[in-house]
Amino acid sequence: MHDQTIRFAPKDEDPLDVRKVLKEVCAALTEKGYDPLDQIVGYLLSGDPAYITSHKNARILIRKLDRDQILEELVRYYLESEGV
Repeated sequence: MHDQTIRFAPKDEDPLDVRKVLKEVCAALTEKGYDPLDQIVGYLLSGDPAYITSHKNARILIRKLDRDQILEELVRYYLESEGV
C-alpha cells in the first residue's frame, strides 16, 4: 500500500496543434475572401466566434483551442523568429 497520493493526469489522445489549426483557419478565411489577420485578431480580442467563418469547420476547429493557448503560440513563434 502506498502512503503517498499518486496524481493521475490524463493526456489528450489527439492534442491539437495550434499552428496547424491556425493554418487551416487562415486558409478557410482566405477562401471566403476575408483577411485572416483582421478576423483572427478580432476573435482573439473579443472572443466572438462570429469573426471566424464556418467554412470548412474553421469556427469549430478554432474554438477547440483556448484563446490563451493561441496567443501563447503566436508570441512564442514571434520571439523565436526574432532570436529572443
